[in-house]
Amino acid sequence: MNYSQIQFCDRQSKIDLYQLQELLNISAFWAKGRSVEDLGIAIANSDPVISVWDNEKLIGFARATSDGIYRATIWDVVIHPDYRGTGLGTKLVEIVLSHPRMKMVERVYLMTTHQQGFYEKIGFQANTSTTMVLCNQSNLNSLSTAEIQLQETLGG
Repeated sequence: MNYSQIQFCDRQSKIDLYQLQELLNISAFWAKGRSVEDLGIAIANSDPVISVWDNEKLIGFARATSDGIYRATIWDVVIHPDYRGTGLGTKLVEIVLSHPRMKMVERVYLMTTHQQGFYEKIGFQANTSTTMVLCNQSNLNSLSTAEIQLQETLGG
């Protein structure tokens, strides 16, 4: 395999959403079936967004969200199966972490189901103290309505 053609890119506009959808369907059990529209929204609300290309073929992807100083989360780290084991995944995460939006961040989080060893080699540590998640925001919407009604009742 010729890796002289491999390029990393930090331009959101370069990402072909259909290639990204295909890459996620092939490479990531946790991201199968994501719509092109939703991927576009996720990318638009992420910075940095890093893609990996072999000529015109998208072979890797990662994105992050951050406040730029205190906290950040890395999302959707994926390398095409044909390119795994070559160091591209490590390089991809390192590029995300060294991005100007990320390099001053105090604490960077990510979630992984089976790749703890990979991330530990990069310097991540297991963290069992922050494992809460809200899965259904419709419950949150009904709570907000109840809080508004309570405030109105109390004269707030």
